[in-house]
Amino acid sequence: MVKIHELKSAEGARRERKRRGRGPGSGHGQTSGRGDKGQKSRSGGHIQPWFEGGQLPLHRRVPKRGFTNIFRVEYAIINLKDLSRFAAGASLSPELLWEQGMIKHPHDLVKILGEGEISGALHISAHKFSRSARQKIEAAGGKAEVIQG
Repeated sequence: MVKIHELKSAEGARRERKRRGRGPGSGHGQTSGRGDKGQKSRSGGHIQPWFEGGQLPLHRRVPKRGFTNIFRVEYAIINLKDLSRFAAGASLSPELLWEQGMIKHPHDLVKILGEGEISGALHISAHKFSRSARQKIEAAGGKAEVIQG
């Protein structure tokens, strides 16, 4: 059995690094393998990957499209099928949904959508409900309460 202090790399697996700029005898002296003159021979002289040689760059050639609506309101989406895990008569709020790991943050705005069915009556407090979700909750004997937020 091989002991840990006896481990060695396979023959030829490790190569010595090139010691550049260490005189003519090393084979990598003087210009250190960079060639003569030019941007790439200079210290710190490299070309950015997006540089196109002075040609008008792609991001400036392509027209701008669309816009970002700064008044957009993002909701955490919960479907009714996700709420079927709760017992009948349970009272659900965004804080409870956060504790259960169903939304990412306790202060997220929550919207309940009507995909799936619920068996028992649930008292659900959320910031928004779809029409079908509200109908299914009330048909099951539950209550859909809108939170202002």
